[in-house]
Amino acid sequence: MIVALKMLTAAGFSGKAMFRPSILGHSWEILLGRETSLRSFSSKHNIPPSAKYGGRHTVTMIPGDGIGPELMLHVKTVFRRMCVPVDFEEVQVNSTSCEEDVHNAIMAVRRNRVALKGNIETDHSLPPSHKSRNSLFRTTLDLYASVIHFQSLPGVETRHKNVDILVVRENTEGEYSNLEHESVKGVIESLKIITKAKSLRIAEYAFQLAQDMGRKKVTAVHKANIMKLGDGLFLQCCKEVASHYPQLTFESMIVDNTTMQLVSRPQQFDVMVMPNLYGNIVNNVCTGLVGGAGLVPGANYGHIYAVFETASKQSGKNIANKNMANPTAMLLSSCIMLDYLKLHSYATSIRTAVLASVENKSVHTPDIGGQSTTLDFIQNIINHIDTVN
Repeated sequence: MIVALKMLTAAGFSGKAMFRPSILGHSWEILLGRETSLRSFSSKHNIPPSAKYGGRHTVTMIPGDGIGPELMLHVKTVFRRMCVPVDFEEVQVNSTSCEEDVHNAIMAVRRNRVALKGNIETDHSLPPSHKSRNSLFRTTLDLYASVIHFQSLPGVETRHKNVDILVVRENTEGEYSNLEHESVKGVIESLKIITKAKSLRIAEYAFQLAQDMGRKKVTAVHKANIMKLGDGLFLQCCKEVASHYPQLTFESMIVDNTTMQLVSRPQQFDVMVMPNLYGNIVNNVCTGLVGGAGLVPGANYGHIYAVFETASKQSGKNIANKNMANPTAMLLSSCIMLDYLKLHSYATSIRTAVLASVENKSVHTPDIGGQSTTLDFIQNIINHIDTVN
C-alpha cells in the first residue's frame, strides 16, 4: 500500500505546474448554436495534433461494446457525406479483449493523440485483477478532466426546462484508484485516494473553464462532513483556487443534497466540479434530466491526449443491432472532437443538422418517445446536410 501511495504522489505535479495546469484546446460550442467557444483560449494552451499531408487528421476509433460499433458506422457515414478531412484508425477493444488488445488501443491513442470511443463493458464476474477498460484508458493516458455539457434540447420533452450545466469530473483517482485488498477473511479495504496535486489541477481546470465560458458560479460537490480528510482536502483545494477567481461565485454542496437539488431545481447550477465517483453519479442524473443516454456527448482531456465519447457509460447491448439506437450523443461527441481539431466549419454543419433532426419529432427514436429507426434519423441528418450544402 505504501508503494502504491508513493507512486500516486510521484504522478502529481509540483510548484506552479501543480496550480496552473494546461487547460486543453477544446472548443466548446453551446449546443443550440449560440457559439461561445474557447478558440482564442485554446491557442495559448495545449495544441491539438496538426493535420498531416493533404490537411487530414488521423483519429483513433474504438467502437467498444453494444451499440458502439453501429454508431461508429453512422459517424463515418456522416463524415463521408460532409467530406470531413479525418481518417479513422479503428482498433477493436471490447469486454472480452485481452491485455494486448487494450495495450494496442492505448498505443494507438498515444500515436494519434485523439480518439472517438464507444463504451466498453466491464464483466463483474471476472477476477479482481481484471480492471475496467474505460478506467484504464483514463488513468494510463492521464485524461484527468471529464467535461460534459448538459443542456435542454428543443423537441425533447423533459420534466425540467432550461437546464444548462457544465460538469467537470476528476477522472483519475478517488474511488477509481483500483486499490483493494482483503485484510482478513470477509473484510475488504478499498482505498479512496485524494491528492492535493490532482485536486488543485481539476479545480483550476473548472474555474478557468467557467471564466472563459462566461459562467457565473462554480459548485464544488463533496462529502467532507463524513470523509473529513479526503473530501476535506478536495474542498480546501477548491476554496484555494476560488480565491484566485473573485469574479466567480463559489459554493460547496454535499453530494446527497446535490442529487436532490438536481432533480428538484437543476436551473440553480452553472459549473460543477467534483471527485471521480460523485462525477459519475451526477453525470447520470443530469443525463436523465435532459432526455437520456442517447442525447448527451462527452469529452475527456489530459495534457496531451483527448478522448471523446458519450456522457452515459451504458453500452446499450439490449438494443444493439436493432436499428433503435439514438445516434445523437455519439455524433455530437464527434462534433466536439472536430472543434478540438479546429475543424470548426465541419463541426458546426454536422451539429446543426443533428440538432435539427432532434427538433423534428417525426424522426425521434424510441428512447425519446418516437417510433422511428436509427437509419431514419441518420437519413434526416444527411438530407439536412445536402439541403444546406
